[in-house]
Amino acid sequence: MTTPAVPVPDDKDWTWTLTRPCPECGFDARAVERADVPALLRRYAAVLHDALDRPGAGERPAPTVWSPLEYAAHVRDVCAIGTRRLTLMLTEDDPVFDDWDQDETALAARYWEQQPAAVAVGLEAAAEVVAAAFGAVRDEQWQRPGRRSNGSVFTVESFARYVLHDLAHHAWDVRP
Repeated sequence: MTTPAVPVPDDKDWTWTLTRPCPECGFDARAVERADVPALLRRYAAVLHDALDRPGAGERPAPTVWSPLEYAAHVRDVCAIGTRRLTLMLTEDDPVFDDWDQDETALAARYWEQQPAAVAVGLEAAAEVVAAAFGAVRDEQWQRPGRRSNGSVFTVESFARYVLHDLAHHAWDVRP
């Protein structure tokens, strides 16, 4: 594929998904128990991983809708960034996260040109690292804060649910 059409930038503040179900994918962050976070991260990542084995995984269903390959590459990167941000929250007092433009990253990394097998390996590894990291959070750490540069405040617990929604939503995006 040549450089694909650029999707409309997603500039929504998705933190609203922490307080009500997502009307698209149905994920309800309020229903997630802390102990379930690692298994759910692995489960949603596995859906994206499996989508890479389907014929046409690199094909977009519409010009401005990512292919399963692009979604999987994005989720791989979400897991890596989630791990970094979680580590900051656990080791620093109220850290401010670096900005991350997912659309800019997709273009710069040329997600559409990446090899499905390599993305699958990277996704599996990144999902396992973030799942293990959330699994190692101690009871007294779940309320530690961190912030995005736009002022959105998270606790480790709300951040876990926020990351989970990202994976759940993209697992929904690649459903057959």
